[in-house]
Amino acid sequence: MSAIEEKIQSLGYTLPEAPAPAGSYVNCVRSGNQLFLAGGIPPFDTDTYLGKVPTDTSLETAQEAARLITLNRLAVVKEEIGDLDKVVRIVNVGGFVNSEPDFYQHPAVINGCSDLLVEIFGDKGIHSRTAMGAAALPLNVSVEINMVVEVE
Repeated sequence: MSAIEEKIQSLGYTLPEAPAPAGSYVNCVRSGNQLFLAGGIPPFDTDTYLGKVPTDTSLETAQEAARLITLNRLAVVKEEIGDLDKVVRIVNVGGFVNSEPDFYQHPAVINGCSDLLVEIFGDKGIHSRTAMGAAALPLNVSVEINMVVEVE
């Protein structure tokens, strides 16, 4: 197990298996030393992470969804490069929140992802970011996140 995976476990999380793409795309495209990850969504086996923030899903639950998506995206990185210790840095995060028109705390939701990346990777986890609201997201999930990751 890599040092990064040990760190993930020490934070109380488990790295899942990388999910299969749900459409006509791939989870990750490598260009040089950068990985461009497709948008990931939270588990949708229950209604927990579905619907609009904050009416159907609370801010705190949406932050949890963002953390789960982060682990999901890191599983894709591991599948691509074999070892999360080969991550040089998290370059960019794009966060989308399925929100009501008068909800303005999109950055707080995506902090669930950003804060976890810094907890896991330290300074390598500090990244640029977009956090925005959307009228709807695939399968009515509350959050979707994509990333760009620099690797060895």
